Amino acid sequence: MPPKKRGPLQTVQRDTDDIKRKVDDLVQQAAQSDPSDWNETFERCKELKRAVEEITKTLKKLSKADEPAPVGNYDQCKRDEEKRLLKLRERLQSLALQLQPQDEIAGPSSSQTEQKSDEENSDEKDESSEDEDTEEEEANDDYEDDDDADSDDEDADIGQTATGQETVSYVALSGFTGEEEGDLSIQKGDVLKVLSKNKDGWWLAQNSNGQKGLVPKTFLKMYLNSQSSQKDSERENEDEEESELEQEESDIKSSKTSNWNTVRKAVTEIDATDVLSAMGAIPPGFRPSNLSRLLEEGTSYRASHFIQPKLSQSQLSFQDLHMDPDTGKVHGRPSRVSFTLTLWSCRMIPTPGVGLQVLSRHVRLCAFNGTQILSNIHTVRATYNFKSQKTWSFSPRMTGMLPCLLDGDCFLRCDSESPDLGILFELGVTYIRNSTGERGDLSCGWAFLKLFDESGAPITLRTQELTIHGGTPFERDTDMDTTSTKKGYPTGVFQQMLLSRKMPKLVVKLKSVNTRSRVLLNLLPDTIVGSLSTVRLLATYRQILADALLLDRVTMCNADLICSSVLASFPDVLDQPDLMDAFRKSWTESESNLRRSDKRDINVLKQMFVSVYMASVFPLLYSADMPTPCWADEDVESQRARIIYSPSQKISVETMLSSQCSHQAFDITQVTYDLISRAQH
Repeated sequence: MPPKKRGPLQTVQRDTDDIKRKVDDLVQQAAQSDPSDWNETFERCKELKRAVEEITKTLKKLSKADEPAPVGNYDQCKRDEEKRLLKLRERLQSLALQLQPQDEIAGPSSSQTEQKSDEENSDEKDESSEDEDTEEEEANDDYEDDDDADSDDEDADIGQTATGQETVSYVALSGFTGEEEGDLSIQKGDVLKVLSKNKDGWWLAQNSNGQKGLVPKTFLKMYLNSQSSQKDSERENEDEEESELEQEESDIKSSKTSNWNTVRKAVTEIDATDVLSAMGAIPPGFRPSNLSRLLEEGTSYRASHFIQPKLSQSQLSFQDLHMDPDTGKVHGRPSRVSFTLTLWSCRMIPTPGVGLQVLSRHVRLCAFNGTQILSNIHTVRATYNFKSQKTWSFSPRMTGMLPCLLDGDCFLRCDSESPDLGILFELGVTYIRNSTGERGDLSCGWAFLKLFDESGAPITLRTQELTIHGGTPFERDTDMDTTSTKKGYPTGVFQQMLLSRKMPKLVVKLKSVNTRSRVLLNLLPDTIVGSLSTVRLLATYRQILADALLLDRVTMCNADLICSSVLASFPDVLDQPDLMDAFRKSWTESESNLRRSDKRDINVLKQMFVSVYMASVFPLLYSADMPTPCWADEDVESQRARIIYSPSQKISVETMLSSQCSHQAFDITQVTYDLISRAQH
């Protein structure tokens, strides 16, 4: 049997393992050898550092499509590998400082200048060399200026040591226990000498016993001895603040950053959650929201993309949009999975701690097969009682029409043949950090409901009580509450019942589709998730779309732009829940005036769809007064609601040409439908 082909990511992992063994051997050799024999070891250290950089470049270029076989947790494995390479580089950097020849440490030289241009965290030895390097930096390119921004702080400290002056030390604000090799464990009150300051926030420090290692900079505060003046302290603080501002500006210039940006980004995302956890602001099991990130990256997981027709394999016809020749209507297509579900409640959901203000509690759901998201991501916002913040509820009772964003009644269609097909639920919160004003999205846990049993039969449609897991679907099961895993916890039946009541749960009710709803759902794409209250509008839009693509085109090979404001702009409205609510309201008012026979006439409904849409929603979509949608921003949502529902500011087609009405500059894409760019390939 031929050997199994190794994938690119696996090759990088093997190379990283090989480099790690060499680094371990080099560290052991340096500890056992005499300092006079460190020159050869120092050269090997630089060679290994260059090898780590080459592997990182290779890893950065890899993508999931390069793998010969599917890798379920590819992104997580890639981030773990980037973090390993970063740790190896930091170990080699600290070892290089230890092994650096004494003639290079004594003062500035030509070799020192060359080393500064190659490494970000280089050391300058006195104030005269700083002035010379400053003049050289003004003549260099922007890339070198960005790299030098982070080396100013470390130059101030290490330069004083080389010239024999007093070194500014740092005191530990709290204890830190090293978790990995190369970390330095410290106790609260320890006085440390910082040897270098890395951009990622991990500083190389040395304690009073001469031990060296990496510590987080947030655990350290500048320490002044009796011979240091207040003027020096203020100058040091100003230099650090300027250096941090320059670092932030240089990070924004993506085209001028180093090859380590990908590694830094991954570590920063992990550290952001770690910092909040250390502050006690988020409970165990919380992670950055994966589904929120996918929604922000583009339209690939939005309803506006999945409502479009899907091209067949030949790209010359449509796979999921056909006309019934007898009736002239869209031909209904049953899907493998087609049902409705109701989000009922969430119980015992941990709440963020002090320091975070929650802007939104919500559930995001989509079709999922264990490794891949198969549908658009639909969001339902939850409500809660201030006295019981751990309980979330949906579909609150209210006067008037329930907004689709709060509507827990959803539908799901999916034609995937995967035996592991199911629904992925992600409970999330959007927060703002009180101290910094930073916004973010966190996952409070996830649940997966498999829709088919081991024999391939569909599960029974009933109320399901799903356990919420911490972490992400690609991690091992992470507990949301540490009390459930205490050693020696009672295991009796009664105790287990009490424990089950304390576990985070999501209650979902699955329901079969009635005949009327089934007819409408079969007019929709084979795969889509959405609010049940919008099904009638979506089905009518698909009928208008079929008329334009299958009947009104000269030939099926014609791909000219189609003049239709409805086809061009309705998908954008579908991604804005408040505009969909306005459309539903106007549609309901117009439909109530129709005769019973007209309500069943598809031609009458299509005409009403176009007239109601163009008279209400279309002018709002391109109004200059309408703020751009911003998720979970109360001020923006209030401003948009005033424009949408205020009678004094209501916009119609008749007032669009008025001097009192301002709207966006005209763009041809507002009134033309491009089949090639809009259809799913």
